Amino acid sequence: MDDWEKFGETNSSQGNTQYTQYNQYTDYGQEPYRAPVKEPKYVTRKFMVLTLIFSMILSAAVGAGAYALAMSTFGGTTINKSVTTTNYNLSQATGSELSIQEIVALNENSVVAITTEAIDYDFWMRQYVTEGAGSGVIYSEDGYIITNNHVIDGASNIKVALNDGSVHQATLVATDAQTDLAVIKIDKTGLDPVTIGKEEDLCVGGLVVAIGNPLGTLSGTATEGIISALERQITIDGKAMSLIQTSASINPGNSGGGLFDQYGNLAGIVVAKSAGSNVEGLGFAIPCDKVAEVTKSLIENGYVEGRPAAGITIVDLTNPQDAMQYGVSIAGVYIQEVNGDNAKKSGLESGDMIYYIDDVKVTDSSVLLAEIQKHEIGEEVTLTIVRGNDIKKIKIQLEAASKYQSNNKTEEE
Repeated sequence: MDDWEKFGETNSSQGNTQYTQYNQYTDYGQEPYRAPVKEPKYVTRKFMVLTLIFSMILSAAVGAGAYALAMSTFGGTTINKSVTTTNYNLSQATGSELSIQEIVALNENSVVAITTEAIDYDFWMRQYVTEGAGSGVIYSEDGYIITNNHVIDGASNIKVALNDGSVHQATLVATDAQTDLAVIKIDKTGLDPVTIGKEEDLCVGGLVVAIGNPLGTLSGTATEGIISALERQITIDGKAMSLIQTSASINPGNSGGGLFDQYGNLAGIVVAKSAGSNVEGLGFAIPCDKVAEVTKSLIENGYVEGRPAAGITIVDLTNPQDAMQYGVSIAGVYIQEVNGDNAKKSGLESGDMIYYIDDVKVTDSSVLLAEIQKHEIGEEVTLTIVRGNDIKKIKIQLEAASKYQSNNKTEEE
């Protein structure tokens, strides 16, 4: 036996069994174990594809069966609806009843552009005319129009441009500085009034469309967005207001225009926007319930009915610079004039600084106004005032604000 035969190596022509050759051993006196090499088995690509398809079908069947069993056992509702993002727009995303185009078509003739002129004086007391612009919405077919008080405040001349391009002279009906609403009227009938919605129908995330006159030159402009928040507490020009916040683009000139909900109803009157280099999508509107209430009262009475007042005119000197200009040593809210009968009887005087109302510290005029509006006509409040070096507590019975309606900065505004 030669050396190859000694270690079990055979010629490739001998037999059909193949063995693995080992080149290293631990014991030269024995043959190493040689494991037989199995014939490799190959899987075709076609077989793999068929197996994969069969597995997918089986998995789907098992899943469907399990779901059907769970539904029959525990109950539930199946949803037979497919959703695709192809051509998905804001109307669909918010579940709007109407498309943006339909909302605009319903209301474009109900929104007007307003231009104003006012007389002002320069340093040398020479007169000059200032121009302003804003928006408004048609309240009734016989010419009543809602806008913001600050749009027409102090105006000597008011003009209204309708969507058809016609321009009409307007007269002031009444204003309410506290809610920043005003009613004007043009001599025309057959107009298209808005349909005022209800605040209870509004929800965060709902579609809204603002229509107005941005920059005072782009009348009929429509911008879309959503309701970002409801009952947002905002202080504007010293007045605490509860407003609708929206992401719809709002610009100067939109004030007084309409914010319309997904049903095409008036959701609110645009009143302001937050401005700044880092601010985007922060617009605000007066809610429709407040608009309807105040507008009705202004037309019927010329003032807002049932609002309490202390019968005093105040001036907000909480800014140290303003306090210095008026010559007072302590910044605060001061009584400028005592108007009401009850206020005069109580002993309040011009120059008194209002420190507290009941147990609430008066940090600015908006706090005082808000606290008074929490009461009813005839109720009594306690004012803690600073007069010279003395601190006094004075009780006063609230009266109807309608007795003291004026354009001055008063606590009933």
